[in-house]
Amino acid sequence: MCGKMCGITGFNWKDAKLLKKMCDAIKHRGPDDEGAHVDDTVSLGHRRLSILDLSEKGHQPMYSEDGDLVLVYNGEIYNFLEIKEELISQGHHFRSRTDTEVILHCYQEYGTDCVRHFNGMWAFCIYDRSKNNLFLSRDRFGIKPLYYHYDGSSFIFASEIKALLEHDIPRKENRAVIFDYLYYNLTDHTEDTFFEGIRRLMPGHNLIFDLNTSKMEISRYYDVHDRLTEDANDCGKLKEIFTDAVRKRLIADVPVGSCLSGGIDSSAIVVTMRKVDPDARIKTFSLRFPDVKINETAYQKEVNEMVDSVSYSVTPESSELMRDLEDLFMTQEEPFSGTSVYGQYRVMKLAKDSGVKVLLDGQGADEVLAGYHYFHGYYYYELLKGFDIPHLMKEANQYYSKSGSLSPMIYLLLRATTDNMKKLLYKHRKVPFLSQDFIKENHQRKDSRWHLSSLDEALYESLMVYSLPHLLRFEDKNSMRFSIESRVPFLDYRFVEYAFSMPSEMKIKEGVTKHAFRKAMEGDLPQSILSRYDKIGFATPEQKWLRDKAMVELMHEIISSESFRSRDFWNAELVTDMYDKLLSGESSGIFVGTDIWRCISVELWMQLYIEKRYSGPLVHAALPDTRPIEMVSSREAVVETLT
Repeated sequence: MCGKMCGITGFNWKDAKLLKKMCDAIKHRGPDDEGAHVDDTVSLGHRRLSILDLSEKGHQPMYSEDGDLVLVYNGEIYNFLEIKEELISQGHHFRSRTDTEVILHCYQEYGTDCVRHFNGMWAFCIYDRSKNNLFLSRDRFGIKPLYYHYDGSSFIFASEIKALLEHDIPRKENRAVIFDYLYYNLTDHTEDTFFEGIRRLMPGHNLIFDLNTSKMEISRYYDVHDRLTEDANDCGKLKEIFTDAVRKRLIADVPVGSCLSGGIDSSAIVVTMRKVDPDARIKTFSLRFPDVKINETAYQKEVNEMVDSVSYSVTPESSELMRDLEDLFMTQEEPFSGTSVYGQYRVMKLAKDSGVKVLLDGQGADEVLAGYHYFHGYYYYELLKGFDIPHLMKEANQYYSKSGSLSPMIYLLLRATTDNMKKLLYKHRKVPFLSQDFIKENHQRKDSRWHLSSLDEALYESLMVYSLPHLLRFEDKNSMRFSIESRVPFLDYRFVEYAFSMPSEMKIKEGVTKHAFRKAMEGDLPQSILSRYDKIGFATPEQKWLRDKAMVELMHEIISSESFRSRDFWNAELVTDMYDKLLSGESSGIFVGTDIWRCISVELWMQLYIEKRYSGPLVHAALPDTRPIEMVSSREAVVETLT
C-alpha cells in the first residue's frame, strides 16, 4: 500500500518552472519525494510524504498502463484491498501494491463514480487524455484540502493556497468572508476563502475541467442525508464500526501515535488502538497546563497507564506563541479564532520531534455524536416543537444538576427569537466594535444556525458548515506543517452514517452528550472519563495569555498601528477600549477575548498575505530543536529543549 499524505498542484498550460515553484511552496507536505508531469496541455506536480510502501512504486504522478491517465493524489484509501480484489475479478491487472494504482483502475471501471467506492480521505486530480479533461475530487467530509483559482480560462489547483499564490493572482481580501468571520465567527463555511478569487472544492464534490473548452463543472456526489437508515439503535454496532475504523487507520510502515486530550474521544481511540494491537508500542501526545483550570493531566495519565503507552506532553507559553505567531499564520493561510490552534500546532511539532509520522485524532466526534453543549439547546427546541414539555424539563434539570449551567436554555431562547431580534442582539451586544458601514455593506449575509429547528439539523450543519470544516483545516495545516499525517477514525463514513441515523434520544440523554458512544465504550474506558461532561479539546489559557505583559505590549502595538486604525472593518477605538477593559477586569469571559483575537487575526493576515509585509515585532523563527528522552520506569517521556 502506498499512503500519500502529500501535496498536489497543477494548471492547464505548460510551465515547468512555475510548477516547480508551486511544489516548493508546499514542500513541507511531502519532503520525501517530488514528481511532475508537463506537456503542451497541462502541468501537474506532486510532493510525497512516504507512509506506506516506501519504494519507488509509490512515485507520482502515476500513469495508467496505456498512459491515458495521469494521477496526482493526496490521501489514503483504507479499503483499497477490497476494491482491488473486485477489480481483478473484472479483469484488471496491477503492477504495484499501492492504493494510488487502485484509484486509476477504479476510475477506468466506474468513471467519476469511483469515489463512491472509496473509504478514506483524499484530494486528487486525474488527467484523462482520452477525454482531454481534468477530474478532481475531494473526500466526503473534506479531511484533505483542495483549493483552486478559475478566471474563465486559466484553471489552477493545489493542496494549499500558498502554492496558488506563486501565480500572478491579484492578492485581494474577500470582504464578505471577513465579515462572516468577524460578525458570526464563521470560517471555511462556503466555497469562498478569505482570498478573492480563490475557492475550495467543497467536501463530497467532484470537479471536471474540460481542457478543450476551458469550462468547469462541479457536482456533489455525497450527502449523508441520502445514506440514513431506520434501524440504527445498537450501541454495540456503533462500537464495532468504530473499532474497525481505528484498525484501518493503524496500517502504516512508519511509527503511528495518537493525540490524547483526556476526553472521551481521544481516550477511546487510544484504548481501541491497544485492543486492536495488544503488542503495539503506543505513543501519545498531549497538551498540559498544570496551573490552570483546563489542565487534563490526570485523565491523560489514567489512560496512558491503562494501555501502557509512552506519553509525550508540551506546555506552551505565551512567549512561544509570540515567537511562532508569524509561522502559525503562514501555516494556517487564513484567520482563525483563538489560540487553541497554537496548542494543536505544538502537539504536531512534538510528534515530529518524537519520530512519529502518523497520528490518530478525535476530530469529528463532537459533530457526529452531539458532543458540544450547545446541542442541548437545539434538542430542547426539537422537544418544544413536539410539545414534549415534560421531557424538555427533565433534560434541562438533569443537565443543570451535572453542569450548574443554564446555557442550553439560553440557546433555546435565542433559537426561538426572530431574525430581527437576533440581529439587534448581535449589533448591540456581540459585535458593537464593528463598523456600521461594514455591517450595512454585508446586511444580506446569513448564519444558517439561526434557522435550525432540531438536533439532527444542527448536527448536519455542524458537520458540513459551521464547525467541522474549519477544524479540519486547522488539523490538516498544522499536521502537514510538520510533515505529519493525521487520521480521523470518527469520520469513517460508515461510522458517521450509523451515528447520524440514531434517534435524538440516543445522542443526548439525561443531560449528557454522546450518550450512545458512552454506552458503547462502557467497560473499555475508565469511569472517570466516561462521566466527564466538560468539553476542552486543544484548549489553551487564552485569557491568561492575553493578559501577559509581553503579549499586552504586542497587542497594543498592533491595535494602535496605523494599518489597524485605518481598516474600515472595525472601530479601532472601541477595540482598544474592549481590550483595556479585559485587562482591567471590567469585562471578562471567553467571548471578549475571542472578539479581540478575531480583529488581531484579520490584521495580521492582511499584513502577511494581502500586503506581504509584517510591521509587528515578530520575525519568522523556527522552533528550537528538541530531544525526546524516555523514562522507561514511568513510561513518561520528557521533552527537553536544547539551548
